[in-house]
Order: sequence, then structure tokens, then C-alpha cells
Amino acid sequence: MLSKRLVSTAAICLLLAAGTAACGDSKDSKAPAAAAVPKLDTDKLSADEIQKQAKDALATASSVKITGEMTDADGKMTIDLALDTKGQCTGTMSMPGTGKFEIISDGKQSFLKPDKDMWTAVGGPNGAKAAELFKGRYLTGFESDDDFKSLSSVCNLTVLSKQLVEEDGDKSTYTKGSAGTVNGAKTFSLKAKDAKGEESTIHVLVEGKPYPVRIEKAGGKESGQMNFGDFDKPLTVQAPPADSVIDFKKFKELQGA
Repeated sequence: MLSKRLVSTAAICLLLAAGTAACGDSKDSKAPAAAAVPKLDTDKLSADEIQKQAKDALATASSVKITGEMTDADGKMTIDLALDTKGQCTGTMSMPGTGKFEIISDGKQSFLKPDKDMWTAVGGPNGAKAAELFKGRYLTGFESDDDFKSLSSVCNLTVLSKQLVEEDGDKSTYTKGSAGTVNGAKTFSLKAKDAKGEESTIHVLVEGKPYPVRIEKAGGKESGQMNFGDFDKPLTVQAPPADSVIDFKKFKELQGA
């Protein structure tokens, strides 16, 4: 069976720092020329106001790419995922103790390609057999399964945006940082502290839409960084070849379900 940790990891990494988790290691995150776009008035705005503008800007994006890694007591989690408001996505994720998987969604159907470690982890007593039998192949038709359906919702930026806008329960506090640059784009940093005292740094674009483009965590239970980029860049997603796809029912049959 798929672990609770696996199906919730995507939401966790996307909602770091009260919904302003970040991404952006591409030139597409760079703002246009200063004279042609509005600027974030970091002198007049409070830290809370800047944080809200960043969260609201991210919630209006039609697409985004998320990249980065976070390490906690369980190990390292990585993500490299592009997604949009049409429910399309393409990319990879990995979790400690579970393995790595590729996920593709064209907005109607989702495809999941686990690596050997993940097949073994989710396959129960027949995990090793599943890893060999389904090696290099994509699972589809898992959206209605309680253990797997959360993975398909990971690909929907509309769902994520709603979570970002409504994420008020964290009760994080924010203080102003300083001006800087992320991948050549001008930014302003915010220091965030959650209710447990965990601290992170959020970097926000100051020219154009105030997208959050990076979040860094260090010195606490988690460390690493996440980046946002390729804002509003159209996604081109292609379903895998039919001969490399297996129906979820066959996987369940192997489990004896």
C-alpha cells in the first residue's frame, strides 16, 4: 500500500511557509525591464503585505515549475514538476524510504512511473515482483484509489492555488529581509517563522508580478530550498505510448486485491 507520507508529500512541499513555497531556476522567472512594469514598494509595504501579495500573485499563475530539495530526519525529498490550471503536469518526485517516480497528466488522465524502490515500497508482499514485472512502465487509472488519488491532484494548479489562498492556519509571522537577486532577477526577502519556531527565507520578485521565486530553510528540522519559475509558460504534455502503460487494475490483482 502507498504510505500516507507519500500521498501528502507533494502538498507539504508546495505549501511550505504558509503557502508561499517557491520555485524558479529558469530565466523565465526574470521580470521584464523596470521601466515597463510595476515595482513592489518594499519601503512602504509591511512584511505581511508583501507576503500576501506574493501568495496572491502565485495564486493567479496559469502555470509554474517547481524545483528543489528538502532534507529532514527521514532523508531527502526532491521535486522537479511543471503544472498548470488545466490539470496538466510533467515531472518527477522522490521521497526517502519510498523511491522516485515520474508523473504525467494531460488534464484528463494521469500516468505514474515508479522506479524499482517505489514499486517495492508500494507493492506490499509482491513489491519485488511488481518492480520486475512492471519495470519501466506507467500506471494509469489510479485516480479513484484512496491511496493514490492524492497524487493526481498534485498536478492541478487550480487546486493548489485554492489551498494557497485559503492557507491561514499556519499563523506564521513575517519580518522584512533585504534586497537581492535570484537567477538575475531583483528580489526582496522575507523572514518567516511558523508557530513551531521553524524559520525560512522567502525571496519575492520586486519587478512585475511579485511572485515568490525561492524559499530556503536551514537550521531547523528541515533544510534545503524550493524554487518557482516558468510562470504562465504553456505546458505541452504528451501521454506515454500505449505499450508502456498498464492499467491500475492489473497492479491491484497482483496485490491480491
